[in-house]
This record gives sequence, C-alpha cells and structure tokens, in this order.
Amino acid sequence: MQKTIPRLSLIALPLIISFSLMKSSMADNLSAKLTIETAPFGKTKEGQAVELYTLKNANGLMVKVLTYGAVIYSLEAPDKDGRLANLTANCASLADYEDRSPCFGALIGRYANRIAKGKFTLDGHQYTLPLNGGPNHIHGGPRGFDKQVWAAEPLRGSDFVGVKLTYTSKDGENGFPGTLKCAVVYQLNNSNEWKMDYTATTDKATVVNISNHAYWNLAGVYSGPVLDEVLTVNADKYLRADETLIPTGEIVPVEGTPLDFRRPHAIGERMSQIKGPQFNGGYDHCLVLNHKTPGDLTFAAKLKDPKSGRTMEVTTTAPGVQIFTANFGPGAFVGPDGYSYPRHLGVCLECQHYPDSPNQPSFPSTVLRAGQTYHETTMHRFGVEP
Repeated sequence: MQKTIPRLSLIALPLIISFSLMKSSMADNLSAKLTIETAPFGKTKEGQAVELYTLKNANGLMVKVLTYGAVIYSLEAPDKDGRLANLTANCASLADYEDRSPCFGALIGRYANRIAKGKFTLDGHQYTLPLNGGPNHIHGGPRGFDKQVWAAEPLRGSDFVGVKLTYTSKDGENGFPGTLKCAVVYQLNNSNEWKMDYTATTDKATVVNISNHAYWNLAGVYSGPVLDEVLTVNADKYLRADETLIPTGEIVPVEGTPLDFRRPHAIGERMSQIKGPQFNGGYDHCLVLNHKTPGDLTFAAKLKDPKSGRTMEVTTTAPGVQIFTANFGPGAFVGPDGYSYPRHLGVCLECQHYPDSPNQPSFPSTVLRAGQTYHETTMHRFGVEP
C-alpha cells in the first residue's frame, strides 16, 4: 500500500526550506559585511614599503594592522551607546614607529620580556645578546620583530577576515641561534573576537617567546589615564623580581598584595602599595595564569571601563601575563594629531612565557628545536556591559 505524506508535513516543508534559505541569506549578509582593505603607509628609512590593512566586521568593530612590526595600529569598538573609539595606543607616523615608539601595538620577539645580562646557555653553548634594557636584554633587541617589515597575505573565511604576516629571522640575528621562520595570523570575526595565532619553526635549537605589546584603554586611548578601569586576572601567583625586573625564581601567592586581581579592582586603586623603584610607580609584573593543563586556551584577564561600558576578555595558551601600566613620564610619547600621552596611558596585558626562562630551569621551557613547531594563541573578545 502506498504511503501518503501527512498534510502537516506538506505545509511545513516549504516553511523549513524558507527558513533554511533565510538563515543562509543572513549568513551571506553577515559575511558580506566583513571587509578587508589595504593601503600604503609609507616607506621605512631603508626604503621598504609598509602597508596598512583595515579589517571590519558586521558589528562596526574595526582593526588596522601595519606590516611594520606586525603592529596593531588601532582597534575601534563601540561603547554602550554605539559610539566608536580607538582603544589602543599608536604613533602619528611611520617615522615615529621607527624611532619613538615604546612598542605600541607591536609583535614582540624573538624573545618577549627580559633575559638576564643578555646571556643564556643552550646545549652547552653560551649566547650573548644586546643589552637594551639596562643591564638586561629585552624584547628581542634594539631591532627585534617590532622593527621589521613583515610579508602579508589577506585572509577571508565564512565568519572572519584576517591577515597572515610572516618574517624570517636569520641565524645570529640579535645574537639568537637558528634561522627562525615566524608567522602570526590575525583574525577578526562577527563575535567581536580578535585572535592572534603565533607559529614558528627553526633549523637549529633556539629560544622563542612571542607576544603582542598593545596598550589598552577602553575609555578611548586619547581620553586620559587608564587608572579607573577595572581589571580581573585569573592568577593565584606571580613571579617575584629583583631590582632589574629579572625573576628571582620564586613563584609566590598574590594573596595580600596589590597583584591580587582575582576579584575586580580598579587599576589605580592599590598602585601606591607597589614597592620598589624598579616598578617606577606602577605595574610591571608577570602573573602566573591558572591553567587546568599546560597550554590549554584559558581565561586570562578581563578589563572593563565603567563609564563607556566597554569590556575586553582575554584568553590565552601562554603560561603568564605581564601587566604593564605605561609608567612613563607624561608627554614622553605623542600620538596622532599631536596628542600627548599621559602617565599610565594604557595597560598592557602581554600573554607570554615567563621572563628569563632560558636561565630558569624550573620555568616552562622556551626552547624550540629543529622539527618542532612553536604555537601560542591569544584572543581578545570585546563587548559592552551596563
């Protein structure tokens, strides 16, 4: 006996097809609102052309990236009333990035943060690095990854736009061993997530620690100091440091210190409690993130601006986060349109391995060997709250 299709199904079938087509159309519409554009940004002193990539999502969030230093030039996000503002510090010109930038928005490598006395030993050989941070090496040297022009390739997916930036660091560059092939993939999606995915390979054993050095101010980076913004950090412990900001090797509880951000605190609330001239009246500390398993993508920090309602949640695979509150003198750096940045202009949340790991056997290893791939991911999600 031939089966008949119930009348309800005959009615529902066109509705299901219509709904599916509507969903497909909505997805296509959102995808169409994801855009990526390229424009020239000038030439370096050596004559290398630098490009500016502009990425936008369907919600109005916009990120601009330079091929110089893989710099996040700006990130504009709406507040609770829909008003856009740039949330990360930048320079007025390419010349300023070359000569007068404290790593604004830059990708940092080959080794982010400090290496004591610019020396480390690997496989029985001692390597000597330039001293560009007092008695120590910092951020890969005076011409680290933040001072290089990266090759760029635009990317597009169904729910993101991005750019892949690559750079090859030659054996011996800034004293580091091994030819290191590096890549960072920046992605912006329609969930207001900004993803930074770092990879590297080497032909000889070396040390690697890559991070980004954006200075965040969710009120708008041209609005004044960041002291009233509220910070939460998923860390029970921090690294005790000496007078030159090199870890002593001690990993100590944040309990009872101004580094305890396990509950939200305004950044400036306990800054006067920070002791030691090496910190210059602000935060410059590495906190040990709480990972369930090493290398898992976990919640690291949350920043909120009470006035605008903007929020930024950070997740990372890295074991630590360096909190730096731009402890420069007022007017030390100038931004677009002559804006003079104040003291504590923003906060850096540098997700990375620990400082001086090559000299600290008890810290998670930063050694990368031939045949291995370095891989770390950090993601920022932007939103608004009342």
